[in-house]
Amino acid sequence: MEFSIKEKFETAKQFLREVRTELKKVTWPSRKDTLSGTLVVLVAVFIIAVFLGIVDSGLSNLIKELLKRATS
Repeated sequence: MEFSIKEKFETAKQFLREVRTELKKVTWPSRKDTLSGTLVVLVAVFIIAVFLGIVDSGLSNLIKELLKRATS
C-alpha cells in the first residue's frame, strides 16, 4: 500500500489539526503549581542522594573492614 506525497501531506495536516484540538483541552498547571512541584522533586532527590551516600559509605567501610580481617 503506497501513499502519494499529497496523501502523506494531507494525513500530516489532519494529524496536526487533531493535536491542536487536543492541546486546547489540556489544563496547564499554574506557575505556582509548577514551582512547588519542582521544589518537592528537588528536595526528594536531595534526601535520597544523602541516604544513598550514607549507605554507600557504610557499606564501603564494612567491606574494607572485612577485607582487613581476611588478610590479617
